Amino acid sequence: MIDFITNIDFSILYWIQDNLRNSFMDFVMPLFSNLQDGGLIWISIAVVMLFFKRTRYCGIAVLLAMGIDTLITEYGIKNIVCRVRPCNLVDDVNMLVEKPTSYSFPSNHSASAFAGAVAVMLTIKKKAWTIPAFVFSGIISFSRMYVFVHFPSDVFAGILLGSTIAVLVCYLMKKTGFKALLERKNIIEKDVP
Repeated sequence: MIDFITNIDFSILYWIQDNLRNSFMDFVMPLFSNLQDGGLIWISIAVVMLFFKRTRYCGIAVLLAMGIDTLITEYGIKNIVCRVRPCNLVDDVNMLVEKPTSYSFPSNHSASAFAGAVAVMLTIKKKAWTIPAFVFSGIISFSRMYVFVHFPSDVFAGILLGSTIAVLVCYLMKKTGFKALLERKNIIEKDVP
């Protein structure tokens, strides 16, 4: 079964290389990929949100979801599954980024990006922020396949995992009384979702 999935993964990766590679994408995709290194872009967005009372709850949710996600993916699942990255299995791809040294499954870039996007969707009043958050996270996730450092199944698993973690974090923030405590202490606005 693993070989079957890996064959499909490589078929998709080579299709991307054969049909979508061009000079513009070769410039843009590494930028998007690098923006999420260490969760940098989403952490920066969340920190900015912490400065404003109306977005503070969202910033807290994003940071919690991403922190839990990183612990589970980067320090847990990756070291249990130990899946080798596609770029380390072949020599016929022109690499656009440095080859990562960690394992491949699941994609933590994708997981943390979607943890951030789902947290935004569930905790912010301005729903107009949701579409850009998901588009941005989708581009980050796609970039990991484009630069040949993740299999599509790594990215898909990362998206599912990060999204699930964000849903659970937001649910628990409400159910444990953490949200109510923040409201009582006047740390966040009272009418956030």
